[in-house]
Amino acid sequence: MLNLFVKAMKAEGLSQMVIRTFSAYYEALVKGESGKISGVQAPGAEQLIGYEQLMGKERNDLLKSIAVIKLNGGLGTSMGLSQAKSLLPVKGNMNFLDIITRQILTLRSALGYPVQLMFMNSFATEEDTIKYLAKYPDLFKQDLPLSFVQNKFPRITQDGFLPFEHPDKQQRWNPPGHGDIFTALSEKGILDGLIATGYRYAFVSNADNLGASVDTAIAAYMEEHNIPFVMEVCKRTEMDKKGGHLAVDSSDQLLLREIAQCPPSELDDFQNIDKFSYFNTNNLWIDLKALEWHLITNDNLMLLPLIVNPKTVDGTPVFQLETAMGAAISSFTGAKALVVPRERFAPVKKTTDLLAIWSDAYELNDQYQIQLKRGLSSAPLVELDATYYDTIDKLSSRFKDGVPSLMACKELRIKGDVSFGADVICDGRVSITAETPTRITNRLLAGELRY
Repeated sequence: MLNLFVKAMKAEGLSQMVIRTFSAYYEALVKGESGKISGVQAPGAEQLIGYEQLMGKERNDLLKSIAVIKLNGGLGTSMGLSQAKSLLPVKGNMNFLDIITRQILTLRSALGYPVQLMFMNSFATEEDTIKYLAKYPDLFKQDLPLSFVQNKFPRITQDGFLPFEHPDKQQRWNPPGHGDIFTALSEKGILDGLIATGYRYAFVSNADNLGASVDTAIAAYMEEHNIPFVMEVCKRTEMDKKGGHLAVDSSDQLLLREIAQCPPSELDDFQNIDKFSYFNTNNLWIDLKALEWHLITNDNLMLLPLIVNPKTVDGTPVFQLETAMGAAISSFTGAKALVVPRERFAPVKKTTDLLAIWSDAYELNDQYQIQLKRGLSSAPLVELDATYYDTIDKLSSRFKDGVPSLMACKELRIKGDVSFGADVICDGRVSITAETPTRITNRLLAGELRY
């Protein structure tokens, strides 16, 4: 069966390295490997670094050794988008790409170091991204390309493990997850190019995480202690209990376990935030030399714990083979987890996240870093009725005349069809229930409100 997949991948022009990687995962699937990870324990203190240990140890000279890579493959389909999610306005008229670009250009201008920026795009986001970034010609003044495109894997029928056939050829393929970044960096020559031009560390993060900014103290700590790989983690809360968590195996090697990799019998344990207290922010710091050596000693492959993702495409059950880049923490001896404040994790995954960022609870500083308004210690919790707010169009139509002030707001919960005009202030915990379409304007809101 495998030869059918190899033939299809060659016809698509995929490299031998990608084909070998897929082949290894496919053979694991056929052998019955489910990708489940069991019997893990919580990490010990010796495997964790406290962010406070890094305070005051920034080294701006390391900017010449740091490449910044943003994962930018998503279309934001869960929010009703059909183009690169990073084009979505998030603060004033600025979208994710504006903010990321201005952060890097500000660093280059203020400190004089050639900070390298790259985007790992998907086939669906590459064209839109590069076209938009043309408005920043200075951004292209760097040694290596501004972007590279992640690979793709063929979908597999659950019945017979055959290539999935579909009239729309794009439906025959799936993104292999962001774990593909290591293969993509190597097989496209980018890893060699970065090392040859003097870059030692890569800071990799999601483009939609507005809290992910360059911190040279992290690279300095890696250099001082010869650490090959650092994952930024945050303390889990009840809101995070279904997300992937940090753990160790029987050899005390750090690993990342996603919920799709958890056996059903261990789900309660998985969601125990007191036992498994840390989640992966997907902010990763990689010693490029260590990555190069890992590839050299592993037949030029980076095989990560497999995620077998069952899907149904036009009525046909298929498997998608995927990996998560954070899982590479188990591939590097001496890898560490860095416990960072929540401010370094400000993702926009849902319209609820976006409304909070739109509001005055967040601001951009003069380095174009998103941060909570001065004096705030935590972001407001926002819960919106999915019937009326789950897509960008729905959200925008209900806040087209302004977003309520959330500076003094702890929680904003809305059930029903509520739209807002100008000069609305939310104070403390606000819960709004509307039985009929309601418009609120020029009001101070507090407590429970019914319309």
